[in-house]
Parts: sequence; C-alpha cells; structure tokens
Amino acid sequence: MINRRRATFAAAAVATLALTTACGSSGTQSAPGTTSADNVQPAGQGTSDYGSSGGAGGYGGQAGGADAGGKTPKGAPAGKLALHQDAKLGTVVADSKGMTLYRFDKDTPDPAKSNCNGSCATTWPPVPADGAGAPAGIDKSKLGSVTRADGVKQLTIAGWPAYRYIKDTKAGDTKGQGVGGTWNALAPDGKKAGAQEPSDVSVFNHPDLGGILVDGKGRTLYRFNKDSAWPMKFGCNDACLDTWKPAKPADRSKLNGIAPKLISTVTRPDGTRQLAVDCWPVYWFTGDEQPGDINGQGKMGLWFAVSKEGKKITTTPEG
Repeated sequence: MINRRRATFAAAAVATLALTTACGSSGTQSAPGTTSADNVQPAGQGTSDYGSSGGAGGYGGQAGGADAGGKTPKGAPAGKLALHQDAKLGTVVADSKGMTLYRFDKDTPDPAKSNCNGSCATTWPPVPADGAGAPAGIDKSKLGSVTRADGVKQLTIAGWPAYRYIKDTKAGDTKGQGVGGTWNALAPDGKKAGAQEPSDVSVFNHPDLGGILVDGKGRTLYRFNKDSAWPMKFGCNDACLDTWKPAKPADRSKLNGIAPKLISTVTRPDGTRQLAVDCWPVYWFTGDEQPGDINGQGKMGLWFAVSKEGKKITTTPEG
C-alpha cells in the first residue's frame, strides 16, 4: 500500500512538473525543445501593433529585434525602387526585387523619426537608405533618410521611414497591409496606399509631367496625333497596334480625378471598343513596364500623355 502511494505521488509530481515546464509558471519558461518566443501572449500585449513577433525570416536578425550588439538587424539594400499595381491598393512602392515597402502610423515624417525598434524592427526590417534610387514615377526629392537611434540610416519617402514585412515572401505580396491598424503599404507620394479605391481611370501625379491619366493597371494613357476626335478617325492600325494597345472602356462610376463627361467609348473599324478621353481614342504603350513609366511620351513627335482635363501633354522630359 505504501509503495503504491509513493508511486502515485511520484507520477503526480512528474505530471505537475511537465505542466509547469510546458506552460511556464512565470510566463518565461517553455516546453522542451522550444524557446520563449513560442509562448502565446494575451491580446493587447507584446507587439500587437507590430504584427508578428517571430523571427526575422528572410531578412535576418534574432528574435527580439537586435543582434548581440543591440543594433537593428541590417536589411537588404533597396536598390532602384519600383512601382507595382495592386488590385486592391492601387500603385504601391516596392524595392528592386518587387518586395512591398510599408510605413508605420506611429512614426513621424516631419521631422522624420522611426519609432519601430526592438522586436518591431525584427518583424518590420528598416530599409537602408544607401543605394536607393527613384523610378520614373517617384519624385527624387521625396527620397531621403533618417538616422535611427542605433545610428543606422533608414530610407524615407516623403519623410516617412520605409520598412519591409517578414511575412511577405514574394514580389507583390502585401500581407503587411493593415496589420495592427498601424501599418500600410507606401504610395509613391509617401501617403498610405489604398486610401482610395482603384479606378478604371485615375490621375497619377508624375514628377515630370504632373497629373496624367492612367488605366486600372496604372499604365500611362496616350493619344495619337494621327487620330482625330471629330470626325472620328483611327490612325493607329495593323502593325501600330502591336506597340500601342487600345485602352479598354471604363465604367464612369469608377473614375478618380477626372470628370465623367470626358470619358466615352468608341468603336474601332474592326468592331472592338476603345476608351476615349474628350472624344480622343487613348492607348497604353508596350514599352512602359511599371506604373509611372512614360517611355511613350513624345514618341515620333506623335504620342502624348493626357491630362485630367483631357488635353495632350507635350512636355518631354530630358533623358
């Protein structure tokens, strides 16, 4: 009987020890084979504003947001920035590899200051300022840098410090959008992407041409001098259409920045329907690779971007 009681007591002690080890009596212990980062924190505590508090994924660094020297994990250089068109967010800033860049509501743009440190900077690696370049669709003057508390220079766009998100694993991912209610993808002007619903036709603020019309995929819209609005005439046919693609008709209820009365649809000689602005057929250029590109501007002295008033823009930037 005594031996049986001892055995029962020993088993209970082992069970109690296992529970204590697995759950942690003080919240700092962990089950065998795990780390303290595996413990679940109550809602509203820890790094809820930052999203995940896990490891730094593809951008390196230890959990907790700092290396042994207490510095922010070094992110990969951004290279020449790019713009991509997201179906829900519109035009979004990305690095040279297509990884989305984000801004944090708790930062400030004027003066520029980053308030994402510690474990926050592990989940949201700051983008280094060194070597970053502006694409055609971003005003170079909007790129800058801010010196973080640890001395690292971080890229800023219109004053807002720029970050990546460790859960974005491929080009075009926007998994960080809206995390914690404080993180948003960056628009080319430094504002929050997705502030307005994507439109069939909208105005893009180009650093060289000013407000230009773009289609639902962010592509610059052009008109052709050999077309005419009245009487209707199409000067771009046959081989021309291999390079200059007729823009698809737009829904007048899905416009942003342009008066609905300027938008119409015309029927081409082959029966296809094409978007027209102020009665002029408009096209997108196959030589434009990303939103903000204006590689078709001034081509052969015949092709020109279109303003929000429906007029052709004849300015041709140098280079």
